[in-house]
Amino acid sequence: MTTQDTAQRPAQRSQRLNQITHEPHTRLDALVKAHAPFETQANFARFVVAQYLFQSELVSLYNNAELTAIVPDLPARCRAEAAKADLTDLETEVPAPVAGAVKNPAKAEALGWLFVSEGSKLGAAFLIKRAVGLGLSETFGARHLGEPAGGRAEGWKSFVKTLDGLELSAQEEAELDKGAIDAFNRFTVLLEQAYTPELA
Repeated sequence: MTTQDTAQRPAQRSQRLNQITHEPHTRLDALVKAHAPFETQANFARFVVAQYLFQSELVSLYNNAELTAIVPDLPARCRAEAAKADLTDLETEVPAPVAGAVKNPAKAEALGWLFVSEGSKLGAAFLIKRAVGLGLSETFGARHLGEPAGGRAEGWKSFVKTLDGLELSAQEEAELDKGAIDAFNRFTVLLEQAYTPELA
């Protein structure tokens, strides 16, 4: 491998992840729109159920010592408690865990999951504006969509810079890709679960 290859590869990692997750990301976006979470508070509450389920499954990753060594502020980035508080605000029961959660993934695979979770904070800038239309805010009902400490853009840039700068083997690159794709697919499953009639 030449020096030039080494210099180019890290900068392309996050771009590659965006490319390989484009299809599941687009499918998920369409599914969110189909459930119209911003039409009523009741619809939005189901959306928060999905967000809580997803974030609660990632708590162990956000608090993993090996991952925190890579991203020191990782524990503070977790939104599970914010989503749980939103459910209380919306008078919605905290859902039981759904079978199939990610369990003890390899470090690189875990980073793929976190890439998707952290990336969703950028989209939340748009979603919080829609939530305000339902009478919700960063302090009531839509906390999990709120602006992270230090700002959305800065938090994302620092995460991506760290991710792009890691030395990963070919196997770890494949694990990273798998984690990111699995994360989108998992959120899709949880979203469907949250909007099933028996839960509504």
